[in-house]
Amino acid sequence: MSDETKDNIQSNEEVINELTKEVEEQFTLKNDNVIEPTTEFIRDAPEDFDKSDNEDEQSKTKNDPKQEDDYIDEVALKDAEVTLTDEEREERHKQSLELKKQGNEEFKTGKYLESVFTYTEALRLCPLKYESDRAVFYANRGASKIQVDRIPSAIDDCTKAIELNDKYVRAYMRRAKLYEETDKLDESLKDYETISVLDPGNIESVKAQQRLPPLIAERNEKLKTEMFGKLKDLGNMFLRPFGMSTDNFQLNQDPNTGGYSINFQQNPPQS
Repeated sequence: MSDETKDNIQSNEEVINELTKEVEEQFTLKNDNVIEPTTEFIRDAPEDFDKSDNEDEQSKTKNDPKQEDDYIDEVALKDAEVTLTDEEREERHKQSLELKKQGNEEFKTGKYLESVFTYTEALRLCPLKYESDRAVFYANRGASKIQVDRIPSAIDDCTKAIELNDKYVRAYMRRAKLYEETDKLDESLKDYETISVLDPGNIESVKAQQRLPPLIAERNEKLKTEMFGKLKDLGNMFLRPFGMSTDNFQLNQDPNTGGYSINFQQNPPQS
């Protein structure tokens, strides 16, 4: 399964949230015992806003990455390189390295947004065959984006750097920290585990592998409780017309197997 496919798989929480929302939109209560379907079924499209950008600009670009100011069209770059001579490719490579130096200086002096644009120009200029250099450009641009609060885009740049150089420890480290800051704890732990393989003496990754598992377990328990609550609300919505509720069904967990069994109770105890 590709990484892109994995990213498109919804979590249990997302499935429950979506299912609950759809049912609530599809049905409206006419009285205590009658439910009628609404005339229209509406699904809200997910939105991913970058808070550091102007909202009007976001509405223009969020569905079309080719309109973003830092978009790198590698297909167009590949097509353009076909017409270049070896000397021209070498010259473009040298120019891109000079742009990297410029971007580094801009970063050091706090000109973070300027460095984002400079690294972008380096990426648009550097021939695709120089994968190691391009990985550095992406990782450096990611560092600059962190400083201007473009976190999702910074994660994307770190990911691109890793795709070009899967042994790039600094890119893994940067992405691991960003994942943890954005509550993607499982992804963060996975990156730290990779860092330990590539750099066994990395103390920060060792500490993270001790810190993150309890946080992941705590989060999962909280999510499980929330999902059970949403499922209960969903069940009550369907059972109400029949004069029942989820209280009529007792959920018992087998301590040996961890599995659940459901028992029906005609007259559940009153709380």
